Amino acid sequence: MAEERTPLYRRLSRRHLFRLPLLHSRNGKRRWPIRSAGINFALGYGVLFLISATLFLSFIWWSSTNLLNDHVRAFIETDAQELRHRWGHGGAPALSEAINDRLEQNIDDDALYLLIDRHGRRMAGNLPGWPVAVKKMNHFYELTIRRYTFTTPAQFKAYTLPHGFKLIVGHDIRGRTLLSTVITRTLIWCAVMISLLAVGGALVVRDLFRRMVGSIARTASAVANGDLNHRIALTGSETDLVAETVNTMLDRINRLMEGVRQVSNAIAHDLRTPITRARNQLEEAFFSATSPDELRTAVDRAIGDLDHITGIFEALLRIAQIEAGARRSAFTTVNLNQLLSNMAELYEASAEDAGLSLALDVTPLPSLFGDERMLQQALANLLDNAIKFSPPNSTLTLSAHPVMAGTAPGSGAEKKPQGLEISVRDQGPGMNDADILRAHERFFRAESARNTPGSGLGLSLVQAVTSLHHGRLTLTQANPGLKVTLFLPLLPEAERTGRSTTPAETTP
Repeated sequence: MAEERTPLYRRLSRRHLFRLPLLHSRNGKRRWPIRSAGINFALGYGVLFLISATLFLSFIWWSSTNLLNDHVRAFIETDAQELRHRWGHGGAPALSEAINDRLEQNIDDDALYLLIDRHGRRMAGNLPGWPVAVKKMNHFYELTIRRYTFTTPAQFKAYTLPHGFKLIVGHDIRGRTLLSTVITRTLIWCAVMISLLAVGGALVVRDLFRRMVGSIARTASAVANGDLNHRIALTGSETDLVAETVNTMLDRINRLMEGVRQVSNAIAHDLRTPITRARNQLEEAFFSATSPDELRTAVDRAIGDLDHITGIFEALLRIAQIEAGARRSAFTTVNLNQLLSNMAELYEASAEDAGLSLALDVTPLPSLFGDERMLQQALANLLDNAIKFSPPNSTLTLSAHPVMAGTAPGSGAEKKPQGLEISVRDQGPGMNDADILRAHERFFRAESARNTPGSGLGLSLVQAVTSLHHGRLTLTQANPGLKVTLFLPLLPEAERTGRSTTPAETTP
């Protein structure tokens, strides 16, 4: 009984008839799928097109009816003027004869006439009598009259004639009404077709949106499940711009994750040895030290190993800060000539202690917009490495020169430097091509440097400093030795200001 008292539409809905798919908003409320971007776009386009077509056809209807109306009025005025002219030549008999002639020659049967005398008697014409609504002379009227067995709209104008006679000249305007009906029907069918096109377009656009969003969703789901190699397929459409951007982002994430994985493995491998050594030294001193001096020596060695570990973590933190752009707020104009001179003077003594000679080959350089302390740190790392791996009685070369922008031959334009190249060259064992490709990786050490003290972070820091200055780091075989080159671009003044004040790159 309860089922019978339930309204029919609820029973149908309960049985999943007429059910529409519902979406859920963030606040948990249900909303209809009309919120779809594809449907909204197609429907908006359809409504705009419908309004435009309606306005266009309405203008055509208005201009056509006005043109027809003006034509009818001009015909009435011209015809009335000729009839009054006939009255002037022959009076009422001549006018009646002219009206009858016009009615006989009116094939379309759309001309309307009426001539009455001063007593209201009908003298000539095809109107049965004087319309009650026509009370003013020389005034146009638009009325519905009955002709034969049907009614039709008509336009009239009444004229006064001598001796109390009156004349009506009119025209049947069924053509204008028919035109209005045709245009109205056209508007209705146009609205129907545009509505169908809007719905069809909505379905097509929604399908395109679903494909694009579905591809992005599948890729995001794969990445969330750990598959960082999944990418959005390119279809050759406008959506490829979004797909390429997302794929580029995923490539960047993949590289960063790979870097984190390598760093984690390197930390676990390279830090295990000094930590284990420090623990063994402290444990051995704890059980076997026989004097305070032996215990103090073991503690000093352990402190040295732990300081080495601390230095590695500080270097990692410094590289992370540089790669994040946190140091770009300290950019200022740097005098590289003075900086290179000071670095050469500082490391000349270290090179002599190692039995080496340091040669300085510097062409006068323009000022650079950058971080002086970071550039000094990068050059210090390169010179430290060169001294560390160079054999005795060899020469280190610190060189720098501007890189000129190319100009067309014969243009007469003065060449301007587009950047600077700073290089450090040694005469040590160098690196093979495979090691050069991995030299900038954190904790990477070539086979020839396995027994040399170090953490494998020197070139990583140099790479970070170079990237901070929008430059590039290149390593080439010098035969013998290795040549490390830093290219630093010279930025225009406007670009310097913009890059030094970018909110995303300022110090937090």
